[in-house]
Amino acid sequence: MTIARNLESLASAPYDLRIDSGGDGFVVSGAAPRMSFVVPVEAGDWSGVELEATVDGKSLIATVDSAEHLFLAWPWTPLSSGRRVQWRVRVQTADGRSAWSEWARFECGLLDADWSAEWISPVEHEDPGYGARGAHTLARSFDASEIVSARLYSTALGVYQATINGHRVGTAELSPGSTSYDRTLHAQAADVTALLRDGGNTLELELSDGWYRGQVGAFRLPAGWGTTPAARAELHLVLSDGTRSIIRTDGAWTSAPSTVIRADLMDGQTTDFLADTGSPEPVIVGAVDGPPVSWSPAPPVRVVETRDAVNAARIADDVWVLDFGQNASGWIRLTDLGPVGTRTVIDYGEHVGPDGDLDTSHLDSTKPGEPDVVFVQHDEVVSAGGDEVFEPRHTVHGFQFARVRREGAPFDVSSAQMRIVQTDLRRTAAFESSDAALNRLHEVADWSFRGNAVDVPTDCPTRERLAWTGDYQVFAPTAARLYDVLGFTRKWLQSVRDDQLDDGRIANFSPDGRRIKRHLDDQFAMMTGSSGWGDAITFVPWEMYTAYGDAGVLAENWDAMVRWVDWARGAARTARHHSRVERSAEPLPHEEYLWDGTFHWGEWTEPVPKAEDGSRLDPIKTNPMAWFMADKGEVGTAYLHRSTRILADAAVVLGRPEDAARYADDADRILEAWRTEYLREGGRTAQDTQAAYVRALSFGLIPEAQRAGAGERLVELVHEAGTHLGTGFLSTGDLLPVLADNGHADLAYELLFQRSAPSWMYMIDRGATTIWEDWEGIDDEGVAHESLNHYSKGAVIRFLHTHTLGLRQDADSVAWESFTIAPLPGGGLTWAKGHLDTPQGRVRVEWRTEGDEFHLDADIPAGSTATVVFPDGSTRTAIPGFFSGRGRVAAG
Repeated sequence: MTIARNLESLASAPYDLRIDSGGDGFVVSGAAPRMSFVVPVEAGDWSGVELEATVDGKSLIATVDSAEHLFLAWPWTPLSSGRRVQWRVRVQTADGRSAWSEWARFECGLLDADWSAEWISPVEHEDPGYGARGAHTLARSFDASEIVSARLYSTALGVYQATINGHRVGTAELSPGSTSYDRTLHAQAADVTALLRDGGNTLELELSDGWYRGQVGAFRLPAGWGTTPAARAELHLVLSDGTRSIIRTDGAWTSAPSTVIRADLMDGQTTDFLADTGSPEPVIVGAVDGPPVSWSPAPPVRVVETRDAVNAARIADDVWVLDFGQNASGWIRLTDLGPVGTRTVIDYGEHVGPDGDLDTSHLDSTKPGEPDVVFVQHDEVVSAGGDEVFEPRHTVHGFQFARVRREGAPFDVSSAQMRIVQTDLRRTAAFESSDAALNRLHEVADWSFRGNAVDVPTDCPTRERLAWTGDYQVFAPTAARLYDVLGFTRKWLQSVRDDQLDDGRIANFSPDGRRIKRHLDDQFAMMTGSSGWGDAITFVPWEMYTAYGDAGVLAENWDAMVRWVDWARGAARTARHHSRVERSAEPLPHEEYLWDGTFHWGEWTEPVPKAEDGSRLDPIKTNPMAWFMADKGEVGTAYLHRSTRILADAAVVLGRPEDAARYADDADRILEAWRTEYLREGGRTAQDTQAAYVRALSFGLIPEAQRAGAGERLVELVHEAGTHLGTGFLSTGDLLPVLADNGHADLAYELLFQRSAPSWMYMIDRGATTIWEDWEGIDDEGVAHESLNHYSKGAVIRFLHTHTLGLRQDADSVAWESFTIAPLPGGGLTWAKGHLDTPQGRVRVEWRTEGDEFHLDADIPAGSTATVVFPDGSTRTAIPGFFSGRGRVAAG
């Protein structure tokens, strides 16, 4: 009996303890981390929390008299630099107390005020220019003995690698990461005790341009963060007698060129193991003044997977094309470099042409009046004839294929491996169904996001590699289904805030290496402040709040959200589209709420018609001025309403009633203005496009009495397009949910399984391993177009979770405290299963059909309530624990 009780008590122990910080070998926090955990179903009802922590061996106890378990404020005195913490938790239940959780551990990083190291920079005797500079080695030798503990704290303006006695420190890649370096810089911490030895030691930092001083974007413009790279580091030692010492960056360090003689994140890396690195010289001290050092809330970038080539074609005597079977982000690792002096050249890309050779021409960038920028991802290595390994950690590439050229020496294909590099996000969801192609679509979209989650959410890992706000605004709800992206997103939002223009506009992408906020005369500055892009500053924080229950993300972004909405509201009031000026010299009363007089990207990349010769009639390319000047007020006003409504709701959460009332009133007025200007009888919209109806229905712009008419018109437009989608960048992810939620699930599945372009299955049938930017990314002739890894269209897979699987959070819920399981079978599917790891715990759903019967099993976590709706309309309530139910496939 005692054993049984103990086992029951252990089963009730909280688990998944975490704080809101990232870290490599261990979690690293600031002075007051927030604490979260999950309570298992076995705990039953619970009403309070007991926290225990030890800080450097000192025991601390705190209690919370509520059933809170997410983002609990640090209840003790703020931590000081370097404190090592272990903590655990138990909850107060109806029967007493649960068992204690397992201990979780973290350390407080070196806080900014406590850094004593100086900024040191390499000696650069010549400057070959952007994209062609090499790396430098900054080094310090020192003696130490009887070391019992050692922590290295380090960061850089540029990308760096740290080594001690020739051994790499940590597993993080591309450190310190991509931020807006004028305001935000993250450091890294590592336990390096095992790398040190009694006697002489050497600490080295290999430093290259990275995001700080490298090339930016499709046209390879120089980043504007600074002109001098620098590093800062402190090695904190504790000796056996209890004494402490610090080895810090200062004038005692030396600088020498590295064997990495070319290093650019965009273009690639050249390593010459025979290079003459010359004699070390004293470093330059104090050439830069970096921003305050902080600790990232995101997981690190790591090598998360290694893949062998699935095919190797020898296309010439000295040339091989390797196919790794998956488009991803990373680089090639070579273990056989050949005899001394052997040069190996690697070019990377997403596509091979009909001749079997690598083809990257679809990634070239063109701009009227300027020379074309030929796309390059190019690594080289010169062998020293030893056991060196080439792994180009000062660059990163998007690729599935690699062309390897090696003259005068054999090449062992098995010595080349693909190293997949991305932010090491924790996976939180799974989906599988009876249709193999649908499962493949889910896998492809997942891979596409992974390839673009390299420290920031980029648009593509090749041509531009920029964290466009619009792309993540579109995909954030899907990302939050697939992975725990809260810390990753909070890190990125810091850059969005850092880059916000003084007038409140949000940059098109962040971190913004072009620094548009300081170059307002640039043409691109006139294209900054677009609806659907800038609105990421309202929608993404709100999505993180509803998905994870983190009100802190709203508080962090509140000022930026307000400034953005106030700017857009001012633009609506003061600027009118020329067509309305022609209609009436004096604005009509509702026009002050129409956001139509400033630049908008608009729906962007809707499928374009083709001429008789098969060429594309793209209005942006055929008549860019007409596109630029077109009235996009329908889009702008819709987003202005949604962002203003979000601001009102966020104000309620943050306890700002006056702001809530003011923005709610504004949202109502904007909605009425949208309806006055763009809504016609019977639910028709002025634009009368698929995208217009999807947006209007998804954003709640159509009055209830007219929603059916709007839905029917959307159906007509889909059929007029030959049962193909016609939505663009902003609306495609909402198309299928809108159809299904308005009574047209059959058509939603018909579009989902459509095989001809534009469609998702066209990509799958043509062998896509990531989502294409163009619906015909590889056309019927085998010619590639645009990027082959652009994840925004992959937002469709959220439909598989919310509708096919049927797992949807209730509208008034946050952090999955209440949700509905309402599977929507269709498309011939006979079963589906999946799960989501919510802040309350895992929700598992599995359904299958047997004739007319519908069988559903589910697991409901503690802290949640669920409503199960069967396809026949019957409803059940599911309490925490296991649920099993039966219904009919259809009503009647």
